Amino acid sequence: MGKIVFHIDVNSAFLSWSAMERLRQGIDETDLRTVPSAVGGDEEARHGVVLAKSTPAGKYGVTTGEPLAAARRKCPGLIVIRPDFQVYVKQSNRLRELLGKYTDQVIPYSIDEAWAEFEGFEGLYGDPEEFANRLREEIRETLGFTVNIGVSTNRLLSKMAGDFKKPDLVHTLFPDEISKKLWPLPVGKLLFVGRAAAEKLRGLGIYTIGDLANADPAMLKAHMKKHGEALWNYAWGREPDDLFGIHTENKGYGNSVTTAEDVTEEGHARQILLSLCETVGIRLRADHKKAGAVSVGMRTGNFENSSRQMQLDSATDVTEELFRASCSLLMRMWDGHKPLRLLNVTATRLTEEEYRQYDLFDRVDYGKLEKADRAMDSIRARFGEDAVMRASFLKSGVAPTGGGLNREKRRERMDPDRSVR
Repeated sequence: MGKIVFHIDVNSAFLSWSAMERLRQGIDETDLRTVPSAVGGDEEARHGVVLAKSTPAGKYGVTTGEPLAAARRKCPGLIVIRPDFQVYVKQSNRLRELLGKYTDQVIPYSIDEAWAEFEGFEGLYGDPEEFANRLREEIRETLGFTVNIGVSTNRLLSKMAGDFKKPDLVHTLFPDEISKKLWPLPVGKLLFVGRAAAEKLRGLGIYTIGDLANADPAMLKAHMKKHGEALWNYAWGREPDDLFGIHTENKGYGNSVTTAEDVTEEGHARQILLSLCETVGIRLRADHKKAGAVSVGMRTGNFENSSRQMQLDSATDVTEELFRASCSLLMRMWDGHKPLRLLNVTATRLTEEEYRQYDLFDRVDYGKLEKADRAMDSIRARFGEDAVMRASFLKSGVAPTGGGLNREKRRERMDPDRSVR
Protein backbone atom coordinates (compact mmCIF):
# COMPACT_ATOMS: atom_id res chain seq x y z
CA MET A 1 0.00 0.00 0.00
CA GLY A 2 1.32 3.46 -0.91
CA LYS A 3 0.70 6.72 0.88
CA ILE A 4 -2.39 6.96 3.09
CA VAL A 5 -3.77 10.35 4.06
CA PHE A 6 -6.10 11.09 6.98
CA HIS A 7 -8.00 14.37 7.11
CA ILE A 8 -8.90 15.15 10.72
CA ASP A 9 -11.63 17.75 11.25
CA VAL A 10 -12.81 18.72 14.74
CA ASN A 11 -16.60 18.69 14.99
CA SER A 12 -17.95 22.20 15.77
CA ALA A 13 -14.48 23.02 17.03
CA PHE A 14 -14.98 26.48 18.53
CA LEU A 15 -18.23 25.49 20.25
CA SER A 16 -16.81 22.19 21.48
CA TRP A 17 -13.57 23.68 22.80
CA SER A 18 -15.36 26.60 24.46
CA ALA A 19 -17.83 24.23 26.11
CA MET A 20 -15.00 22.10 27.51
CA GLU A 21 -13.18 25.15 28.90
CA ARG A 22 -16.34 26.63 30.47
CA LEU A 23 -17.05 23.32 32.21
CA ARG A 24 -13.47 23.13 33.43
CA GLN A 25 -13.65 26.65 34.89
CA GLY A 26 -17.08 26.05 36.43
CA ILE A 27 -18.70 28.79 34.32
CA ASP A 28 -21.43 26.42 33.09
CA GLU A 29 -23.07 23.45 34.75
CA THR A 30 -24.51 22.25 31.44
CA ASP A 31 -22.33 21.16 28.55
CA LEU A 32 -23.12 23.65 25.78
CA ARG A 33 -22.72 20.87 23.24
CA THR A 34 -25.95 19.30 24.55
CA VAL A 35 -28.17 22.40 24.24
CA PRO A 36 -28.91 24.93 21.45
CA SER A 37 -25.82 27.14 21.53
CA ALA A 38 -23.38 28.93 19.26
CA VAL A 39 -20.10 30.80 19.24
CA GLY A 40 -20.50 34.21 17.67
CA GLY A 41 -20.24 37.96 18.01
CA ASP A 42 -21.12 40.28 20.87
CA GLU A 43 -24.38 39.00 22.35
CA GLU A 44 -25.27 42.30 23.98
CA ALA A 45 -24.67 44.29 20.85
CA ARG A 46 -26.52 41.61 18.87
CA HIS A 47 -24.21 41.61 15.89
CA GLY A 48 -21.78 39.23 14.28
CA VAL A 49 -22.16 35.83 12.69
CA VAL A 50 -22.32 32.23 13.87
CA LEU A 51 -18.78 30.81 13.97
CA ALA A 52 -19.80 27.40 15.31
CA LYS A 53 -23.00 25.78 16.51
CA SER A 54 -24.04 22.80 18.61
CA THR A 55 -25.88 19.84 17.11
CA PRO A 56 -29.14 20.82 18.92
CA ALA A 57 -28.87 24.32 17.41
CA GLY A 58 -28.46 22.77 13.97
CA LYS A 59 -31.81 21.01 14.40
CA TYR A 60 -33.44 24.46 14.53
CA GLY A 61 -31.84 25.32 11.20
CA VAL A 62 -29.00 27.44 12.60
CA THR A 63 -26.09 27.46 10.14
CA THR A 64 -22.47 28.48 10.40
CA GLY A 65 -21.81 31.87 8.83
CA GLU A 66 -25.32 33.29 9.16
CA PRO A 67 -26.01 36.51 11.14
CA LEU A 68 -26.68 35.95 14.82
CA ALA A 69 -29.93 37.88 14.53
CA ALA A 70 -31.19 35.36 11.99
CA ALA A 71 -30.02 32.46 14.16
CA ARG A 72 -31.93 33.84 17.16
CA ARG A 73 -35.10 34.13 15.09
CA LYS A 74 -34.83 30.45 14.24
CA CYS A 75 -33.95 29.48 17.81
CA PRO A 76 -35.18 32.08 20.37
CA GLY A 77 -33.48 30.29 23.28
CA LEU A 78 -30.10 30.12 21.56
CA ILE A 79 -27.15 30.56 23.96
CA VAL A 80 -24.42 32.67 22.35
CA ILE A 81 -20.87 32.91 23.71
CA ARG A 82 -17.85 34.88 22.54
CA PRO A 83 -14.89 33.10 20.89
CA ASP A 84 -11.74 32.46 22.91
CA PHE A 85 -8.85 31.96 20.50
CA GLN A 86 -6.32 31.30 23.24
CA VAL A 87 -8.30 28.21 24.22
CA TYR A 88 -8.64 27.17 20.56
CA VAL A 89 -4.88 27.34 19.98
CA LYS A 90 -4.24 25.24 23.08
CA GLN A 91 -6.69 22.53 21.98
CA SER A 92 -5.44 22.61 18.40
CA ASN A 93 -1.89 22.03 19.61
CA ARG A 94 -3.05 19.13 21.80
CA LEU A 95 -4.60 17.49 18.75
CA ARG A 96 -1.47 17.93 16.63
CA GLU A 97 0.72 16.57 19.40
CA LEU A 98 -1.44 13.45 19.60
CA LEU A 99 -1.29 12.97 15.82
CA GLY A 100 2.46 13.44 16.00
CA LYS A 101 2.74 10.19 17.98
CA TYR A 102 1.84 8.27 14.83
CA THR A 103 3.47 10.24 11.99
CA ASP A 104 5.92 13.07 11.52
CA GLN A 105 3.86 14.27 8.55
CA VAL A 106 1.15 16.33 10.29
CA ILE A 107 0.11 19.16 7.97
CA PRO A 108 -2.13 21.84 9.52
CA TYR A 109 -4.78 23.30 7.21
CA SER A 110 -6.61 25.50 9.70
CA ILE A 111 -6.89 25.75 13.45
CA ASP A 112 -9.37 22.85 13.53
CA GLU A 113 -8.22 20.78 10.53
CA ALA A 114 -5.07 18.85 9.70
CA TRP A 115 -3.86 16.08 7.48
CA ALA A 116 -1.80 13.16 8.76
CA GLU A 117 0.16 11.39 6.03
CA PHE A 118 1.57 7.88 6.35
CA GLU A 119 3.99 5.82 4.26
CA GLY A 120 4.12 2.02 4.62
CA PHE A 121 0.83 2.15 6.50
CA GLU A 122 -0.04 -1.58 6.67
CA GLY A 123 3.25 -2.48 8.28
CA LEU A 124 2.69 0.16 10.94
CA TYR A 125 -1.01 0.19 11.76
CA GLY A 126 -2.87 -2.44 9.72
CA ASP A 127 -6.18 -1.64 8.06
CA PRO A 128 -6.52 2.15 7.53
CA GLU A 129 -10.22 2.37 8.37
CA GLU A 130 -9.83 0.32 11.54
CA PHE A 131 -6.89 2.42 12.68
CA ALA A 132 -8.78 5.65 11.87
CA ASN A 133 -11.60 4.49 14.14
CA ARG A 134 -9.13 3.69 16.93
CA LEU A 135 -7.58 7.14 16.48
CA ARG A 136 -11.01 8.82 16.51
CA GLU A 137 -11.87 7.06 19.78
CA GLU A 138 -8.50 7.96 21.31
CA ILE A 139 -9.04 11.63 20.49
CA ARG A 140 -12.50 11.57 22.06
CA GLU A 141 -11.37 9.75 25.20
CA THR A 142 -8.01 11.53 25.65
CA LEU A 143 -8.77 15.07 24.48
CA GLY A 144 -12.49 15.22 25.22
CA PHE A 145 -13.83 16.27 21.80
CA THR A 146 -14.92 14.50 18.65
CA VAL A 147 -13.55 14.54 15.12
CA ASN A 148 -14.41 13.27 11.69
CA ILE A 149 -11.63 11.43 9.86
CA GLY A 150 -11.55 11.06 6.10
CA VAL A 151 -9.25 8.37 4.72
CA SER A 152 -7.82 8.23 1.20
CA THR A 153 -4.64 8.44 -0.87
CA ASN A 154 -4.46 12.23 -1.23
CA ARG A 155 -5.55 15.39 0.57
CA LEU A 156 -8.42 16.26 -1.76
CA LEU A 157 -10.20 12.92 -1.44
CA SER A 158 -9.56 12.58 2.30
CA LYS A 159 -11.06 16.03 2.92
CA MET A 160 -14.09 15.19 0.77
CA ALA A 161 -14.52 11.92 2.68
CA GLY A 162 -14.44 13.62 6.07
CA ASP A 163 -17.37 15.83 5.05
CA PHE A 164 -19.72 12.99 4.06
CA LYS A 165 -21.62 12.76 7.35
CA LYS A 166 -20.93 14.19 10.81
CA PRO A 167 -20.22 14.04 13.73
CA ASP A 168 -17.70 11.56 15.19
CA LEU A 169 -17.36 9.31 12.14
CA VAL A 170 -14.76 7.81 9.82
CA HIS A 171 -15.30 7.67 6.06
CA THR A 172 -13.08 6.31 3.29
CA LEU A 173 -12.89 7.59 -0.28
CA PHE A 174 -10.27 5.58 -2.12
CA PRO A 175 -9.91 5.96 -5.89
CA ASP A 176 -11.91 2.77 -6.54
CA GLU A 177 -14.76 4.18 -4.40
CA ILE A 178 -15.13 7.48 -6.27
CA SER A 179 -17.87 6.33 -8.65
CA LYS A 180 -19.93 4.85 -5.82
CA LYS A 181 -19.46 7.41 -3.05
CA LEU A 182 -18.55 10.71 -4.74
CA TRP A 183 -20.23 10.81 -8.13
CA PRO A 184 -23.87 10.52 -6.92
CA LEU A 185 -23.49 13.75 -4.86
CA PRO A 186 -24.80 17.10 -6.15
CA VAL A 187 -22.11 18.95 -8.09
CA GLY A 188 -22.20 21.78 -5.53
CA LYS A 189 -20.79 19.36 -2.93
CA LEU A 190 -17.47 19.08 -4.77
CA LEU A 191 -14.66 20.93 -3.07
CA PHE A 192 -13.99 24.33 -4.72
CA VAL A 193 -17.33 24.42 -6.55
CA GLY A 194 -18.90 27.68 -5.37
CA ARG A 195 -22.46 28.83 -5.86
CA ALA A 196 -21.76 30.60 -9.17
CA ALA A 197 -19.82 27.63 -10.57
CA ALA A 198 -22.57 25.21 -9.51
CA GLU A 199 -25.20 27.33 -11.29
CA LYS A 200 -23.09 27.47 -14.43
CA LEU A 201 -22.55 23.71 -14.39
CA ARG A 202 -26.27 23.07 -13.95
CA GLY A 203 -26.85 25.35 -16.94
CA LEU A 204 -24.65 22.94 -18.90
CA GLY A 205 -26.78 19.99 -17.78
CA ILE A 206 -24.32 18.90 -15.08
CA TYR A 207 -26.15 18.14 -11.83
CA THR A 208 -24.00 15.58 -10.05
CA ILE A 209 -20.27 15.15 -9.54
CA GLY A 210 -20.56 12.08 -11.76
CA ASP A 211 -22.05 14.21 -14.54
CA LEU A 212 -19.03 16.50 -14.20
CA ALA A 213 -16.55 13.62 -14.27
CA ASN A 214 -18.11 12.20 -17.42
CA ALA A 215 -18.47 15.53 -19.22
CA ASP A 216 -16.20 16.51 -22.09
CA PRO A 217 -13.26 18.41 -20.53
CA ALA A 218 -12.83 20.42 -23.74
CA MET A 219 -16.44 21.59 -23.44
CA LEU A 220 -15.92 22.53 -19.80
CA LYS A 221 -12.78 24.48 -20.67
CA ALA A 222 -14.59 26.27 -23.49
CA HIS A 223 -17.36 27.44 -21.12
CA MET A 224 -15.40 27.88 -17.87
CA LYS A 225 -11.76 28.12 -19.01
CA LYS A 226 -9.19 26.63 -16.64
CA HIS A 227 -11.68 26.50 -13.80
CA GLY A 228 -13.82 23.99 -15.67
CA GLU A 229 -10.83 21.80 -16.52
CA ALA A 230 -9.63 21.92 -12.89
CA LEU A 231 -13.05 20.93 -11.54
CA TRP A 232 -13.20 18.03 -14.00
CA ASN A 233 -9.92 16.73 -12.57
CA TYR A 234 -11.18 17.16 -8.99
CA ALA A 235 -14.27 15.07 -9.85
CA TRP A 236 -11.87 12.26 -10.73
CA GLY A 237 -9.97 12.75 -7.47
CA ARG A 238 -6.87 14.22 -9.12
CA GLU A 239 -5.00 16.72 -6.98
CA PRO A 240 -2.37 19.19 -8.23
CA ASP A 241 0.58 19.75 -5.92
CA ASP A 242 -0.37 23.35 -5.06
CA LEU A 243 -4.12 22.80 -4.63
CA PHE A 244 -4.26 23.81 -0.97
CA GLY A 245 -1.52 26.45 -1.12
CA ILE A 246 0.46 24.89 1.73
CA HIS A 247 4.08 25.98 2.10
CA THR A 248 6.49 24.14 4.35
CA GLU A 249 8.31 26.30 6.88
CA ASN A 250 11.74 25.81 5.33
CA LYS A 251 10.53 27.24 2.02
CA GLY A 252 9.22 30.48 3.40
CA TYR A 253 6.46 32.32 5.20
CA GLY A 254 3.28 32.63 3.17
CA ASN A 255 -0.28 33.79 3.70
CA SER A 256 -3.20 33.84 1.30
CA VAL A 257 -6.75 35.17 1.20
CA THR A 258 -9.67 33.84 -0.82
CA THR A 259 -11.99 36.81 -1.16
CA ALA A 260 -15.71 36.63 -0.55
CA GLU A 261 -16.35 38.65 -3.70
CA ASP A 262 -14.46 39.51 -6.85
CA VAL A 263 -11.68 42.09 -6.50
CA THR A 264 -11.80 44.45 -9.47
CA GLU A 265 -10.25 47.66 -8.11
CA GLU A 266 -6.53 48.23 -7.72
CA GLY A 267 -6.98 49.98 -4.37
CA HIS A 268 -8.85 46.99 -2.97
CA ALA A 269 -6.17 44.59 -4.21
CA ARG A 270 -3.45 46.71 -2.62
CA GLN A 271 -5.30 46.70 0.71
CA ILE A 272 -5.41 42.90 0.65
CA LEU A 273 -1.70 42.74 -0.16
CA LEU A 274 -0.91 45.08 2.72
CA SER A 275 -2.97 42.90 5.05
CA LEU A 276 -1.08 39.80 3.92
CA CYS A 277 2.31 41.54 4.17
CA GLU A 278 1.45 42.64 7.69
CA THR A 279 0.88 39.03 8.71
CA VAL A 280 3.96 37.72 6.91
CA GLY A 281 6.04 40.46 8.55
CA ILE A 282 4.72 39.56 11.99
CA ARG A 283 5.71 35.93 11.46
CA LEU A 284 9.18 36.83 10.17
CA ARG A 285 9.89 39.13 13.11
CA ALA A 286 8.57 36.60 15.63
CA ASP A 287 11.08 34.02 14.38
CA HIS A 288 13.92 36.53 13.91
CA LYS A 289 14.04 35.86 10.17
CA LYS A 290 14.48 38.15 7.20
CA ALA A 291 13.42 37.49 3.62
CA GLY A 292 15.63 38.01 0.60
CA ALA A 293 12.85 37.44 -1.92
CA VAL A 294 9.08 37.96 -2.21
CA SER A 295 6.59 36.16 -4.41
CA VAL A 296 2.95 37.05 -5.12
CA GLY A 297 0.33 34.69 -6.50
CA MET A 298 -3.15 35.41 -7.77
CA ARG A 299 -6.15 33.43 -8.95
CA THR A 300 -8.83 34.96 -11.15
CA GLY A 301 -12.54 34.22 -11.10
CA ASN A 302 -11.90 31.86 -14.03
CA PHE A 303 -9.41 29.84 -11.96
CA GLU A 304 -6.41 31.16 -13.85
CA ASN A 305 -3.33 31.11 -11.62
CA SER A 306 -0.33 33.40 -12.00
CA SER A 307 2.69 34.17 -9.83
CA ARG A 308 5.78 36.35 -9.90
CA GLN A 309 8.89 36.52 -7.70
CA MET A 310 11.58 39.13 -7.17
CA GLN A 311 14.81 39.28 -5.22
CA LEU A 312 15.15 42.17 -2.78
CA ASP A 313 18.19 44.41 -2.59
CA SER A 314 18.52 43.52 1.11
CA ALA A 315 16.88 40.86 3.23
CA THR A 316 14.12 42.44 5.31
CA ASP A 317 11.33 41.86 7.81
CA VAL A 318 9.84 45.35 7.33
CA THR A 319 6.16 45.23 6.36
CA GLU A 320 6.38 48.31 4.14
CA GLU A 321 9.23 46.84 2.08
CA LEU A 322 7.37 43.58 1.63
CA PHE A 323 4.29 45.54 0.59
CA ARG A 324 6.09 47.69 -1.99
CA ALA A 325 7.61 44.60 -3.59
CA SER A 326 4.26 42.79 -3.56
CA CYS A 327 2.45 45.66 -5.28
CA SER A 328 5.14 45.82 -7.94
CA LEU A 329 4.78 42.10 -8.62
CA LEU A 330 0.99 42.23 -8.78
CA MET A 331 0.99 45.10 -11.26
CA ARG A 332 3.33 43.12 -13.53
CA MET A 333 0.82 40.29 -13.97
CA TRP A 334 -2.63 41.81 -13.42
CA ASP A 335 -4.23 44.11 -15.95
CA GLY A 336 -6.79 45.38 -13.44
CA HIS A 337 -9.68 43.97 -15.45
CA LYS A 338 -9.85 40.27 -14.65
CA PRO A 339 -11.62 39.82 -11.29
CA LEU A 340 -9.42 38.30 -8.58
CA ARG A 341 -10.58 35.66 -6.12
CA LEU A 342 -7.32 34.78 -4.35
CA LEU A 343 -4.09 36.59 -3.50
CA ASN A 344 -1.07 35.28 -1.66
CA VAL A 345 2.26 36.67 -0.50
CA THR A 346 5.25 34.50 0.36
CA ALA A 347 8.60 35.58 1.78
CA THR A 348 11.49 33.28 0.84
CA ARG A 349 15.31 33.07 0.84
CA LEU A 350 15.32 33.38 4.59
CA THR A 351 18.27 34.54 6.63
CA GLU A 352 19.09 35.67 10.16
CA GLU A 353 21.80 38.07 9.02
CA GLU A 354 21.53 41.62 10.40
CA TYR A 355 22.84 43.76 7.56
CA ARG A 356 21.44 46.02 4.86
CA GLN A 357 22.71 47.07 1.44
CA TYR A 358 21.96 50.81 1.22
CA ASP A 359 21.24 52.66 -2.01
CA LEU A 360 22.82 56.10 -2.33
CA PHE A 361 19.51 57.56 -3.52
CA ASP A 362 17.24 55.68 -1.11
CA ARG A 363 16.37 58.07 1.73
CA VAL A 364 13.97 55.75 3.60
CA ASP A 365 14.77 55.47 7.30
CA TYR A 366 14.57 51.68 7.60
CA GLY A 367 15.65 51.76 11.22
CA LYS A 368 12.60 53.83 12.07
CA LEU A 369 10.32 51.46 10.13
CA GLU A 370 11.79 48.44 11.94
CA LYS A 371 11.19 50.06 15.33
CA ALA A 372 7.63 50.98 14.37
CA ASP A 373 6.87 47.41 13.26
CA ARG A 374 8.24 45.95 16.48
CA ALA A 375 6.31 48.43 18.59
CA MET A 376 3.11 47.40 16.78
CA ASP A 377 3.96 43.72 17.29
CA SER A 378 4.36 44.33 21.02
CA ILE A 379 0.98 46.07 21.28
CA ARG A 380 -0.72 43.31 19.31
CA ALA A 381 0.85 40.64 21.49
CA ARG A 382 -0.58 42.24 24.63
CA PHE A 383 -3.97 43.50 23.44
CA GLY A 384 -4.82 41.56 20.28
CA GLU A 385 -4.22 42.06 16.57
CA ASP A 386 -6.89 44.72 16.20
CA ALA A 387 -5.49 46.89 19.01
CA VAL A 388 -3.36 48.83 16.53
CA MET A 389 -3.63 49.06 12.76
CA ARG A 390 -2.61 51.22 9.84
CA ALA A 391 -5.03 54.06 9.18
CA SER A 392 -5.74 52.79 5.66
CA PHE A 393 -7.62 49.83 7.12
CA LEU A 394 -10.18 52.01 8.91
CA LYS A 395 -13.58 51.44 7.30
CA SER A 396 -11.88 49.55 4.48
CA GLY A 397 -13.65 46.24 5.08
CA VAL A 398 -10.25 44.47 4.91
CA ALA A 399 -8.80 42.82 8.02
CA PRO A 400 -5.57 44.56 9.10
CA THR A 401 -3.83 41.18 9.35
CA GLY A 402 -5.03 38.69 6.78
CA GLY A 403 -4.47 35.11 5.78
CA GLY A 404 -6.00 32.51 8.11
CA LEU A 405 -8.19 32.06 11.17
CA ASN A 406 -5.40 31.33 13.61
CA ARG A 407 -4.97 34.90 14.84
CA GLU A 408 -4.40 33.89 18.47
CA LYS A 409 -1.58 31.58 17.46
CA ARG A 410 0.21 34.52 15.85
CA ARG A 411 -0.33 36.45 19.07
CA GLU A 412 1.27 33.63 21.05
CA ARG A 413 4.27 33.66 18.71
CA MET A 414 4.73 37.42 19.08
CA ASP A 415 4.71 37.30 22.88
CA PRO A 416 8.14 36.27 24.22
CA ASP A 417 6.60 35.25 27.55
CA ARG A 418 4.53 32.54 25.88
CA SER A 419 5.75 29.21 24.61
CA VAL A 420 3.28 28.19 21.88
CA ARG A 421 5.19 27.59 18.65
